[in-house]
Amino acid sequence: MEKLPFKRLKGQTALITGAATGIGRATAIQMAREGANVAIDYLSDSARAREVTKIIKDAGGKAVAIQADISREEQVKTLFRKVIETYGTVHILVSNAGIQNEKAVDKMSLEEWQKVINVNLTGTFLCAREAIREFKKRGIQEQVSRAAGKIICISSIHDQVPWARHANYTASKGGIMLLMKSMALEAAPHKIRINSIGPGAIKTPINPKIMKDARAREKLGQSIPYRRVGEPEDIAMAAVWLASDESDYVTGTTLYVDGGMGL
Repeated sequence: MEKLPFKRLKGQTALITGAATGIGRATAIQMAREGANVAIDYLSDSARAREVTKIIKDAGGKAVAIQADISREEQVKTLFRKVIETYGTVHILVSNAGIQNEKAVDKMSLEEWQKVINVNLTGTFLCAREAIREFKKRGIQEQVSRAAGKIICISSIHDQVPWARHANYTASKGGIMLLMKSMALEAAPHKIRINSIGPGAIKTPINPKIMKDARAREKLGQSIPYRRVGEPEDIAMAAVWLASDESDYVTGTTLYVDGGMGL
């Protein structure tokens, strides 16, 4: 990570869940480049989480890695408490942590269904709830942002597009869409902005075929109108914009970053 002048998120604290790899990692680095103090949530990969913090610190930024399973209420509460103890408050939540588990409906166990729902949908709810509580308690800090707080849910084009053998995943992402809109409606009078990003095909560990097979990646790219598979940085830069005052009049919206794939 090269050293760049701190810009749009200076003085703010950003908590990114699932930030040890993929979209979360890229978002943590990009927000640090823009001046945010970054809290990196991870589930189990402490080595990669520490690597992200080192990248940020070596470039002159501030970062801390905190382990938490965002599907568990008490761990989410502890996560927020630790971030607030470290940085004083939270201004930005990027609810990124998510999993998928390919399985036909008639072969899917209740446990396989519930695990994806618990992480993707319930985890988003738990983290957003704690963030909104902190935003309301603190109020607006005009010297850092026009909003009291910003939440960005990392969803998917599959909040609208069906996907065979992924009913648990699509149900969770469709749930995030209306959860986000309902929360945004409630929170807007408090100057809290809540939006989603809907990535298309992105080169991340959640898509192992795209990561490992160049031929499969090229074939997929040809099916995308913009003719390439997305990079985690494509999502990260969109997240920075949604977290900044440049998007101060944007709330309750899903920004699809998919190279036209949803078309």
